[in-house]
Amino acid sequence: MRTVRELVDTKTHRLLSINPEHSVYDALHKMAEHDVGALIVLKEQALVGIFSERDYARKIVLDGRTSKSTPVSDVMTSKVVCVSPDRTADECMALMTEKRVRHLPVIDQKKVLAVVSIGDVVREMISDQKHTIEQLEQYIMS
Repeated sequence: MRTVRELVDTKTHRLLSINPEHSVYDALHKMAEHDVGALIVLKEQALVGIFSERDYARKIVLDGRTSKSTPVSDVMTSKVVCVSPDRTADECMALMTEKRVRHLPVIDQKKVLAVVSIGDVVREMISDQKHTIEQLEQYIMS
């Protein structure tokens, strides 16, 4: 199974982030524009949180706040579950399941390299399973 570093190298999206002082509306607009479910929140290039669709639903909609007047810092998740680039998709899946998260920032030497989503991990696991099946079919046929 490939490492997160190898998985990130195949991604087409660059790292998408937002400043914590920007409005939730700005964050949602950026997420819609790039068709992603979460943004990394960076302040002076340091990871301070993550903002996701889940944060919006639970902390804006349910609390009766408005997107245009609420800064991202008020509703972002500040305890961010991260992963190092040497982990595998299996390890990411286990971590995502245990911590109930859908996005993992990839951190190397305190620098955010990318974000791995549950979709990225599932695609990698399916690809790995297809490869295993092909290898077993080859073995059986020879």
